[in-house]
Amino acid sequence: MQESISLTGNIPEQDAGKRLDQSLASLFPDYSRSRIKEWILEGGVTIDGTVVDKPRDKVLGGEQVTIEAQIEVQGQHQPEAIALDIVYEDDDILVINKPAGLVVHPGAGNQSGTLLNALLNHCPEIESVPRAGIIHRLDKDTTGLMVVAKTIPAQTHLVAQLQAREISREYEALVNGIIVAGGTVDEPIGRHDTKRTSMAVRAMGKPAVTHYRVMEKFRAHTHLRLKLETGRTHQIRVHMAHLQHPIVGDPLYGGRPKPPKDASETFRQGLREFKRQALHAAQLELAHPVSGEWMSWQAPLPQDMVAMLELMQQDKRDNPEDW
Repeated sequence: MQESISLTGNIPEQDAGKRLDQSLASLFPDYSRSRIKEWILEGGVTIDGTVVDKPRDKVLGGEQVTIEAQIEVQGQHQPEAIALDIVYEDDDILVINKPAGLVVHPGAGNQSGTLLNALLNHCPEIESVPRAGIIHRLDKDTTGLMVVAKTIPAQTHLVAQLQAREISREYEALVNGIIVAGGTVDEPIGRHDTKRTSMAVRAMGKPAVTHYRVMEKFRAHTHLRLKLETGRTHQIRVHMAHLQHPIVGDPLYGGRPKPPKDASETFRQGLREFKRQALHAAQLELAHPVSGEWMSWQAPLPQDMVAMLELMQQDKRDNPEDW
C-alpha cells in the first residue's frame, strides 16, 4: 500500500555546487538522502518545471524544486492486540522491552503475532512510517530494549544515528567456557556458505565489531557485558561462537549444554531446558530525534536468565575448591 506525498521548496543559494540529492536532503530533512535519491531516479523530482533523474547533478542555487512521490505504508499488515512492555513513550519515539519469542517483523512463516502487528494496534498512525518505525531488530529469542520511531522525521534521524554508530547498545550474555578478561572481536560477518539461516565470520563479509567485558566467572561459564559498535545479523552470537565461547542455549551456534564436572542434576537439567540464546539487550542510549536530548534506558535481566545465573552462582558456591 502506498501513500502520495508532495513537497515544494527553493534550493538555498549557498548550496550552489552541491549534488542534487545532497541539497534536497538538507532542504527536506524529514526524509533520508537515500530515499530522496530513489525519488530522483524514479523521475519524481522537477527543477524549475523540468524532470531531473541524476542525483549527482550539481545545483546552481535558487531553483524551485517539486517532489511528487510515493511512500510505502503498512496496509498489508493487520493490527493485533499484543501486549507491549513499554519503557518510554512520547510523540516521536517508543522504547520497548521485547520478550523472548516475539518476532520483530513479519516474514515467511510469521505473518502475524509480531512486534509490527502490535505497534499498528498500539499507535495506528505509525502505519504511515516505513516498517512501522522499526529502526533495528532483535532476534526472536533475544530479549531487551528496542527503539521505534513514531514519525517519518524521527525515523530519518534515528536511522542516521544508527548508521553513524551514535546509538549505544549494550547487552548481557551467559556464555560457555571461562573468559579470563575482556576484549574486542573485530571480524567481518556474512551469510554462511551452506546454512541458509546462519551467519558466519567471513573474509568478504561486512565489518563487525563487538566489545566485551567480564562481569562474573563461573566453573564452566562466564557472564559478559557486551557493546555493539556495528549491528550485523546475529553479530554477538556469531562473534562469541567464533571465540569458542558460544552463548548458552543458542540453538544455531551453541552446541550441546556444557555443565562443569560434578555439576548437580538441578544445574544440568536447567542447562538442558534453556532453549534460547541467553542474550539480553540491557541498555540503550541515543539522542532524542527531535529535542536532541541524550537519553538512556535500562532493562533488567529476564527471569529465565536470572534463574540460570543463580544456578551458576550456586554451583560456584558448592565447589569452592575449584576457585
